[in-house]
Amino acid sequence: MSSEEPQGVRPVRVLVVDDHPLFREGLKAALESAEGISVVAQAERIAEVPGAVERSAPDVVIMDLSLPDGSGLEALRALSGREQAPPVLMLTMSDDDGNLLAALQAGARGYLVKGAGREEVLHAVRTVAAGGAVFGGEVAGRIAELLAGARMREAGQLFPELTAREAEVLDLVARGLDNRRIARELVVAEKTVRNHVTHIFEKLHVGTRAEAVARARDMGLGDG
Repeated sequence: MSSEEPQGVRPVRVLVVDDHPLFREGLKAALESAEGISVVAQAERIAEVPGAVERSAPDVVIMDLSLPDGSGLEALRALSGREQAPPVLMLTMSDDDGNLLAALQAGARGYLVKGAGREEVLHAVRTVAAGGAVFGGEVAGRIAELLAGARMREAGQLFPELTAREAEVLDLVARGLDNRRIARELVVAEKTVRNHVTHIFEKLHVGTRAEAVARARDMGLGDG
């Protein structure tokens, strides 16, 4: 980094994983034009990532989704399983909902679409390095909806005897919402929610709300 950096201040160390040399060099130049950020290594394949992490000890990994030997999600999952794994910021051309959700579930701490401005990328790198999470404006608004949809699908898969709507109600019950709140959330009458809850009790063979919540939480629902 430049000699203008304050003495004793350790820069944020970045590993860039992308298979386009021109993009990597452009990103490196943009990052290092700011104080306190240093690109310490680059990689273009999934297979190169573990070694690059070992050698360079980055504070943040910037990862593309599309790599020559597979998906960046594979590298993300592998890194997430390591002790003291560096946080990963996905920087990709894809704004596909499936890729966004998969990246979140695999442990990405950030997700930006290529084309994001320099300041947005710099802010994301600093935020992720500091332990935060950041998502580009064009995807942030979809995250809650995507996670809610994933919970509903998960509930339906875990309790196949329930209808899709009953699975959705069960997830909301497990999250601690009462019937009135659930009715507001789903924009239905409270009586409709009570009917759904009754059917859920019958199908799950439970007699109380607490038992239904326990069953749901045992299966991993209700954490959102």
